[in-house]
Amino acid sequence: MPKRITLISAAALGALAPLLAALPAAAQTVGANAAVINDVTMTTQAQPVRHRAVVKERVSLGNDIDTGRASRLQVLLLDRTIFALGSNSRIKVDRFVYDPSRKASAVGLSVARGTFRFMSSRALHANPGQSSIRTPVATIGVRGTIVEGAVGAAALMIARREAGLGRYAGDPQTASLILLRGPGANAQGGETPGAIDVTVGDKTVPVEQPGHAVFVPGAGQPLIGPFLMSRAGSAMLSDMLGTSAAQIAAEERQVLQRNPVVDDFFENDKGERQTRPSPNSPIP
Repeated sequence: MPKRITLISAAALGALAPLLAALPAAAQTVGANAAVINDVTMTTQAQPVRHRAVVKERVSLGNDIDTGRASRLQVLLLDRTIFALGSNSRIKVDRFVYDPSRKASAVGLSVARGTFRFMSSRALHANPGQSSIRTPVATIGVRGTIVEGAVGAAALMIARREAGLGRYAGDPQTASLILLRGPGANAQGGETPGAIDVTVGDKTVPVEQPGHAVFVPGAGQPLIGPFLMSRAGSAMLSDMLGTSAAQIAAEERQVLQRNPVVDDFFENDKGERQTRPSPNSPIP
């Protein structure tokens, strides 16, 4: 059966940002679907009942987003952060704070299962440590970079390819594998080098070298790593996300390089956007 693919061009992707930013605050819109491949369902402000996702559909705080078998989704947030989901994945945007006048933002995502990629915007680079991704067993503090991960059965499939992880009892519901993919070859001069901080229980481990990963076999189990992920494991995660190194580089250029439509809007609109006030996560 042929794939049903709906994509949006790079130019149109950039044009989404000012369109979304003009929406009323009551909508709590944080971004829009930029690419929908096969079976993707979600809830939205406009349609609270789960339905099939479409390109340019608004993504709001607290929306549930799921992908089915052989399906993928890419979402562009207002600050030009991009996150993508592979097959059989579930994610939700918990928090989004964006101040275009200060070019700073903070994003909070929850990943319940499957595979994901998070590519920081330039605004997030200006506000390191304020954005995070939660899995059932770990919290990932993002310091401006590209981070990929797998949760559940997908994490265990990749971990089995990695030598030297020792003995562990993997949980197919909560196991989490997190890879620091970026900042990548296309990072612009002066960009802050990316890194992540992975917290499990009361222990936080920094990952500062691209290509290194950590693995949490399940709830109540200690974090393993950081370790240099094998080429086979890295390629397997890319395959699950449906992207090659060339595609990742193209997405990175789209985020980091100037886009006249997006930049003109954000440089001239001085109003702060905050979907929900949070005293625990202010922009400094």
